[in-house]
Amino acid sequence: MLTRFIYFILISLFMSVSCWSGTEKVYIIPIHGDIEPGIATFVERALENAGDGTIILEIDTYGGRVDSALKIVDLLLDASNDKTIAFINKKALSAGALIALSCGRLVMKNNSTIGDCAPISFSNDKPELLGEKFQSPIRAKFRTIAKKNNYPVKLAEAMVTADMEVYKVDVNGVIKYLDKTDFEDLKNDKKNKVKLIKTLVDKGELLTMDDSEALELGFSRFSVTDIEDLLKKLEIENSEVIKINETWSESFVRLICTYSSILFLIGMAALYIELKSPGLGLPGLIGVICLSLVFFSQYIVGLASQLELLLIITGFVLICLEVFVIPGFGVAGIAGFICIIAGIVLSFQDFVIPDPKLPWQQGIFIHNSFKILATIVISFILSYYILKYLIPKISKTDRGPYLMTNLDKSFADSLETKNAELGSRGIAMTSLRPSGKMKIEDEIFDVVTEGEFIEKGSEIYISKIKGNWIVVK
Repeated sequence: MLTRFIYFILISLFMSVSCWSGTEKVYIIPIHGDIEPGIATFVERALENAGDGTIILEIDTYGGRVDSALKIVDLLLDASNDKTIAFINKKALSAGALIALSCGRLVMKNNSTIGDCAPISFSNDKPELLGEKFQSPIRAKFRTIAKKNNYPVKLAEAMVTADMEVYKVDVNGVIKYLDKTDFEDLKNDKKNKVKLIKTLVDKGELLTMDDSEALELGFSRFSVTDIEDLLKKLEIENSEVIKINETWSESFVRLICTYSSILFLIGMAALYIELKSPGLGLPGLIGVICLSLVFFSQYIVGLASQLELLLIITGFVLICLEVFVIPGFGVAGIAGFICIIAGIVLSFQDFVIPDPKLPWQQGIFIHNSFKILATIVISFILSYYILKYLIPKISKTDRGPYLMTNLDKSFADSLETKNAELGSRGIAMTSLRPSGKMKIEDEIFDVVTEGEFIEKGSEIYISKIKGNWIVVK
């Protein structure tokens, strides 16, 4: 009797462990908002953590950057076809449609939409449809995805190109979806065997479908009310559901990427102020922090690498050599600025030289270059006005009351300024950084500038005489 009881216990434990270990895991990965490098990095990390379980991408987006969308698409295409499911919660438009169709199966929530993946750019705050050069490689990607996942190829292409007309035809009892060229060729060969049922996409339109239309046209498997309904129809409602959300660090990096231009502007302005007013300390610290946040946020999302860091460090070293070691402003200074600008531009993209086969890379490169150069110019202008107007006001002391006398009208004879007169012109005998020597006729004077650097040999004049100080411009 005892032996049977022990045997029964062991069998029960074995069955319990077997049932527990056989529980299927379902991972839900939300893709909401703009598709940008931070989202792509998050999806890559989430797919790695998902392992061998079923993966449901919950999609609600108007689209975003082409390069980020294609990175996500390549990750999904490398995964098992029966492993990934796209669940369109509200909308999957533009880049969102490309990502949704890359999954092995597509399921849509009631009244959700998918489609309209034409590449666009914004000019004067208005979207403009890009031409065939941009449409062709994206259309080819849709064609590859459609063939892989058994979607109607011509309908998938019609999401990208507005010039396509797509018809639903009956050829000997077989329903086909053909564009205008294929339909006319087929009609000429088999006039009696071709029957036009309806025009699905007119010229000038982009294919956009709701859940019922996507189901009818062979894109969606079925429509559901929510995630629970989806799991039930997939017959995995008893599975372990794990939702993978962004970590705080990923959210923080995405926030930094969103405001990277502003941080870069502040950082460059602060470093310029520190360079023009040595000894302040705080502007330099602010500049280093802002630029470090910008660079390392791009590094974390996979856009920047050691190459960009090396370029930026090299640029700063060359500029420091130019300022403190090598007199004049020449090759080292120019090369330093070029290295810094090149490193920062490259840190905002995942390629070095734009690929002619991927025309959007050229657009990204031009946009990044213009953004960086414009930011540098604005930062110099901003720092100039801060140095000229804001800092002098902040540095003024409170007017009192104090126990002191006013020495405005007092004077003292000084050997250094005895023969110096306001407005006297001469030549800088040394580089003024900001102090140095000035020659007026046959006399040499110790002079200072108001902060700017003046090269040796420059023509200068005395603008102020303060006690023993001769101030020149």
